[in-house]
Amino acid sequence: MTVNRSEKPGPSGSVTAARAGAALIVFIGILALVRWLQPDEFGLYVKAFHVIAVISWMAGLLYLPRLFIYHNDAEPGSAQSETFKMMERRLLKIIMNPAMMITWVLGLYLAWDLYDFQGGWLHAKILLVILLTLVHMFFSAAVRNFAIDGPRKSSRYWRLLNEIPTLLMVGIVLLVIVKPF
Repeated sequence: MTVNRSEKPGPSGSVTAARAGAALIVFIGILALVRWLQPDEFGLYVKAFHVIAVISWMAGLLYLPRLFIYHNDAEPGSAQSETFKMMERRLLKIIMNPAMMITWVLGLYLAWDLYDFQGGWLHAKILLVILLTLVHMFFSAAVRNFAIDGPRKSSRYWRLLNEIPTLLMVGIVLLVIVKPF
């Protein structure tokens, strides 16, 4: 079965990307406005937006491998496969990539502003976030591979990889809350 690519459900990729760009501009504007109007509260807003970005990034890191599992079952070139390609690409480019970048920028700001990059727990946390970023990059490569109908891994493989972001997240949260060293 072939897909008529002129029948795209929902907004086009460029419209969706424009919306994501507009959302990033609004986000930056809100932070700039808070910095200007309430400089004493700026750190709290940075923390809040950092947590929001982390939640968004983690949601994508947990959902994308599930899409890969379902995509595996779709016949390459089918309407279902093409829909999964679009969903994976949009999740990665519109939600996960911006959320990861915001997480990093605000996280590094907090590490500098609040902790002066001091503390073993902070260094361990940054290491785990680097590993999480490597998982993100691995998933990005998988999105590209699925997009060209390249060789596929098994659904079991993706189910196992789906656990890695969860384990890293548990370690990161424990380090941030407990600060064991």
